[in-house]
Amino acid sequence: MGNPRVDAIAQEARAAVAAARTAADFEAVRVTYLGRQGALTQLLRSLGTLPAAERPDVGAAANVAKREIEALIDERLTAAQERERTHARASARPDLTLPGRRPPLGAVHPLKRVEDEIVEVFAGLGFSVVEGPEIESDYLNFEALNIPKDHPARDMQDTFYISESTLLRTHTSPVQIRVMQAQKPPVRVIVPGTVYRRDVADMTHSPVFHQVEGLAVDRNISMGDLKGTLELFAREMFGPKSKIRFRPSFFPFTEPSAEVDVLCFVCGGGGCRMCKQSGWLEILGSGMVHPNVLRNVGYDPEEVTGWAFGMGIERIAMLKYGVDDLRLFFENDLRFLRQFA
Repeated sequence: MGNPRVDAIAQEARAAVAAARTAADFEAVRVTYLGRQGALTQLLRSLGTLPAAERPDVGAAANVAKREIEALIDERLTAAQERERTHARASARPDLTLPGRRPPLGAVHPLKRVEDEIVEVFAGLGFSVVEGPEIESDYLNFEALNIPKDHPARDMQDTFYISESTLLRTHTSPVQIRVMQAQKPPVRVIVPGTVYRRDVADMTHSPVFHQVEGLAVDRNISMGDLKGTLELFAREMFGPKSKIRFRPSFFPFTEPSAEVDVLCFVCGGGGCRMCKQSGWLEILGSGMVHPNVLRNVGYDPEEVTGWAFGMGIERIAMLKYGVDDLRLFFENDLRFLRQFA
């Protein structure tokens, strides 16, 4: 038999369930009537204050009402949750009529871009591109290139030694030796690659950097051939008005040797901050292959001659793009790299 107080609460709860539409609405009804502070819960907790004769009827009626309201909420809640899931799926479905979004595109790293440009110039002149190992023998890295045991470049402060006889190559020149050991003249190769030296990273130095080596060996090759080739390279790399000059220098593996400068492409030789008021920019080292190097690979220096050059890719990139800190190429700062996209 019902109880007026319980019937009133139950009737109110049924109306609230009927009015609820969302999962949040049904949860609110549950809390209002069945929660710890809910109306039916509070009524059950107050049974001890009722006359003893009324307690069984009120308690039984409240429990029946509680189970009824729980069943109503669960039944309506399941349907509401399904409607919300269906709506969420429909909202998340892409609109196929919308125009597509263009994905962000990456860019070639400026060092790789410069390397490709250098290689393209010499490939157009008939040079083959070759590579060699970055872990090299002491013999190929030094001795075969006419660098004796007591040469300063052998100092541990300059070279990363792995063992007494192996090291991380300090230049790409060992590949010259490998190429000449593997084939007879004529030889025309360009050698890009990573090299390592024990330098402290600063604006102009890095323990890891990149070089491009060039080598040509044949009969009757002269310094004039080297100069003509590098003049063409300068025009292709820095513009059609570029000029170069040779300055005497020393390298153990070439004789005679020369540093090569290009006319400053910012001021045209008049003097500016880029060229430190000299009008010229140093770009590479070069020279005629030393006779001892030719003998070390089994070539007869009386029969053939050759020239070689080596340039730092970072150096060329810094000049070409006006970058004054070499470290920017290695920091992977997208704000810097996006400028070359």
